[in-house]
Amino acid sequence: MKFSIIVPVFNRPDEVRELLESLSKQTEKNFELVIVEDGSTEPCKSVADEFAYRIEIQYFFKKNEKPAIARNFGAKHAKGDYFLFFDSDCIIPEKYFEIITKELTENYVDAYGGPDAAHPQFNTTQKAISYSMTSFFTTGGIRGGGEKIDKFYPRSFNMGISRTAFEKIGGFPVTGMHPGEDMVFSVEIVKQGFRTRLIRDAYVFHKRRNTLKTFYKQVFRFGKTRVVISKFYPETFKIFFWFPTLFALGTLSLIASSAICLWSLMPILFYGLAVFSDSVFRNKSLDVGAISVLTSFIQLFGYGFGFLTSWWHVNITKTDEYKVFEKGFYRK
Repeated sequence: MKFSIIVPVFNRPDEVRELLESLSKQTEKNFELVIVEDGSTEPCKSVADEFAYRIEIQYFFKKNEKPAIARNFGAKHAKGDYFLFFDSDCIIPEKYFEIITKELTENYVDAYGGPDAAHPQFNTTQKAISYSMTSFFTTGGIRGGGEKIDKFYPRSFNMGISRTAFEKIGGFPVTGMHPGEDMVFSVEIVKQGFRTRLIRDAYVFHKRRNTLKTFYKQVFRFGKTRVVISKFYPETFKIFFWFPTLFALGTLSLIASSAICLWSLMPILFYGLAVFSDSVFRNKSLDVGAISVLTSFIQLFGYGFGFLTSWWHVNITKTDEYKVFEKGFYRK
């Protein structure tokens, strides 16, 4: 099986260097790399040229049209029979391709996804954000490998799909929704009857370059797009999608109640202590544990209020769907 790795890039030459360095160290090298430079003002062509003798690379430069179109562009030029999609800020463990080759040989599926994790060399904030995106106490461990095998929905930061399935589906949807277009794509994979699964050992180190402010904005958009996806695919809705919103509103209510009774803060303190203890245990760092408490609240508040905002527009004010989508989280 020949794999084609397809990576859209926008102004990330340094991170691309780390990605290519990790790919050059793979124990199994049955892949090509297709880099699609999406209108960058800081292109990574020179970086790609440095690794051309160690990795089979195709490099393309095109005008900026966002990740979904860039991924589809790369797929049209890919030579492999199984496509892999990584974000450009990922670092790939050296046995990644050895693992997926074995897994797909023994239990083939049309598409798979893998978790993300924090590399030991990531800075404190990156590790804390990674914890908040993968922890049971925030996302239920979905991105960390805790999702059920049945009807698994891969994410584009670490996704594989056969050429046959990709072409039948028609590639990633071209929408105004980012992030979220990869979730629509995954829903279509499942809806059209293709088999998917989580390969827990096929994790990547996801080097997010978020600040706390941009992290909040990112998860806020995640919450907004979740409502829209559920609007178009009602079968994907789960009642626990409301949990971050209820958590945020409940936390604010407890803080307000503390003016009357300080004991109202106890649930918040217990939650923070649970997050702190779990993060310290997982990361072996008091500093990461402390910041993880902050990033976990940011994750839940951001997603929760994004979800509530979108739900209000779609279901209460009955805002015209096209206008809602034009605000940035979906467009048909």
